[in-house]
Amino acid sequence: MSEELVEQNVEARLGRQKLLTKTPGVEFSFVIGEAALRNRIGRGDVMREQLRRLLDLRTTGNVEIQVMPNLSGYHTGLEGPFVLLETAEQHRRFGYIESQTLGFVISDATWLSTLGLRYGRLRSKALQIDESAAFIEQLLEEHDGK
Repeated sequence: MSEELVEQNVEARLGRQKLLTKTPGVEFSFVIGEAALRNRIGRGDVMREQLRRLLDLRTTGNVEIQVMPNLSGYHTGLEGPFVLLETAEQHRRFGYIESQTLGFVISDATWLSTLGLRYGRLRSKALQIDESAAFIEQLLEEHDGK
């Protein structure tokens, strides 16, 4: 990747991060696979900071994080990540699916219904919010010990 493209990606990511603490608050709900939390990208201090950031987001009141344990067996999240969103003004719903090279915005009601049902199943199979926070704290302790 060129240096310019790396900078653009970093700027885009930082811009998305600002949404998490925007006033008035936007409601967020995430299901994150355990493997994503355990897969060490970068130095140990970088990983610890990422885990701390996830824990800090609990205090915002508008962000819910649930962890999908590795031992959950098959779940619809294994078919790939997706995003569901609803606009504040007109309550229009959209979905977003991304592969390694392409991203698709979805507005078809049938597909949105399918994604909504899949997200509901994911949330029901994932650890509850408090259990997820305890799990992330445990991972942080494991990283602090290394």
